[in-house]
Amino acid sequence: MLHTVFFHIKSIYTYQKKYMNLLMAAGILGGAVLLCACGAREQKDQNAEFEAYTEELFCSEVSSNTINLHYTLKNPEDYGITEDAAVLGSFETDADMVKASVENMRRSLENFSYDELDLQNKITFDILDYQIKAADQSADFILYEEPLGLVSGVQTQFPVVLSEYQFYDRQDVETYLALLEMTGEYFDSLIKFEREKASAGLFMADYALDTVIEQCQAFLDMGDGNYLYSTFANRIKDVNELTEEEKSDYIQDNALAVSDCIFPAYEKLISDLEQLRGSGKNEKGLSYLPEGIDYYELVVRQSTGSERSVEEMEDLTRRQITDDLEAMEKVLGITTEEAQEAAAAIAQTSAELILTRLQEGISGTFPEAPDTVLEVKYVPEEMEDHLSPAFYMIPAIDNTEQNVIYINQAHMSDDLTLFTTLAHEGYPGHLYQTVYYESTDPDPIRSIMDFGGYVEGWATYAEMGSYYLTPLSKEQATLLQKNSSIILGLYALADMGIHYDGWSRMDTVAFFSNYGITDAETVERIYELIIGSPGNYLKYYIGYVEFLELKKAWAEEKGEAFSQKEFHEAVLEVGPAPFEIVEEYMWEMGE
Repeated sequence: MLHTVFFHIKSIYTYQKKYMNLLMAAGILGGAVLLCACGAREQKDQNAEFEAYTEELFCSEVSSNTINLHYTLKNPEDYGITEDAAVLGSFETDADMVKASVENMRRSLENFSYDELDLQNKITFDILDYQIKAADQSADFILYEEPLGLVSGVQTQFPVVLSEYQFYDRQDVETYLALLEMTGEYFDSLIKFEREKASAGLFMADYALDTVIEQCQAFLDMGDGNYLYSTFANRIKDVNELTEEEKSDYIQDNALAVSDCIFPAYEKLISDLEQLRGSGKNEKGLSYLPEGIDYYELVVRQSTGSERSVEEMEDLTRRQITDDLEAMEKVLGITTEEAQEAAAAIAQTSAELILTRLQEGISGTFPEAPDTVLEVKYVPEEMEDHLSPAFYMIPAIDNTEQNVIYINQAHMSDDLTLFTTLAHEGYPGHLYQTVYYESTDPDPIRSIMDFGGYVEGWATYAEMGSYYLTPLSKEQATLLQKNSSIILGLYALADMGIHYDGWSRMDTVAFFSNYGITDAETVERIYELIIGSPGNYLKYYIGYVEFLELKKAWAEEKGEAFSQKEFHEAVLEVGPAPFEIVEEYMWEMGE
């Protein structure tokens, strides 16, 4: 699978599970293998040679899958990439092939003199080295991965990615229609992967299967109102080189492809998955699987980008929860209910106005980001129960002026929720971090690397800070922000408890009841989501707390000269990376 090799191609953010490798196609593997010969280069300027290598690697990676290529580059020809026939990819289960690719890449890196590289190339080198080690470890656990995740699995995200596939010209439309016709073959590869999981005793439990099938059925139940019809018509109207008659013909072609290829692929996926019902024997966390604890430790390291052990993360989480509780206690004379009432009284504001307010509110404490265009869209009503509360669509790296955020209105209980969600997805969260980093002109290979702990941690850090930009008083904002932080911390502890410490359902119910969360149905849902997406909540919470720890270290070092703006600029310019690399290089960025 793609993410067990080197990179998670960035295609989509979702609020609960972001920076995922959406398609997990194996096409990347062939590209990686082709790089084994590049170690024979003459020893010239090490920086020029290294940058030539990373450019070659980048081009190989993004070219291996048509959707990845299209989402990464608006103009691939500017990078010397010629688009060939459409390729959707498949799911890889050959660990030996992955390890061979890893070894090829390791040998390639050994040909460069690290000490002769400049600062930015050293960061890139360190990250590639980190990815190689992670990929080698992941190869032993390919069948432990779950592309049909309950939070943001292929079954829910694939149509969303199709619906946002941009049409710049006629060829894009033709390629898109060709991709639709490949869906059945792609899903067949997916079910083959799931059958191998079942044969290895690693298939999902029946209650998880029920959720996956419900999500697939919800997509089918939209019928003639499916958003793959309407979004196609909206996108094609802006392709100026097409006549109105041609646009009409293409709309008909799309309708046929959706009904004849997409819908049957989902129907067959449901049928094939039903045949695997009962083969998933483990209804508890990963610790109950053979080598499950080892796999969870790997998942946690890779999803958070933190080198802390699980036990250290548990301690860190408990300490942060204690700090948050103490901060809440210092807010005298205000109850949580009063703060919530004040939040509910915030005047209704559009998403666009909230984003403008957020941009203005962060101007004094965050570096200025380039101007960009943002469109706010809304999740189709039929899919609200099955998609995340919000998600940000990452733009192509050569088209960062165009950005889209999706809002799931069913999850926006009040305007405060909308406000903090837009901070997470927009300013100073995902959109801001993405556009700012791309404005530093990074090595393109950096832009397709997946470091969920950094990205999700940053967005959560942004979200938590946004409470203080609302019309609420500082005391009200503190109470609600700390409460939100504590709840996320409890989810993180439950994630580790279920998958590492072996908590049962009843253990989980008892844990949450200690903190006043006694709705058994809610806790059951949390339990099942955590089972279906190991390590997911840790990306958000541990990543967030790691940023708090970096800020503490920065403030201690700078003393009276401490500047939030300088801290933010330093960590943003290092860019997405494991936290040990961020901490190592942020000081040089801050000079």
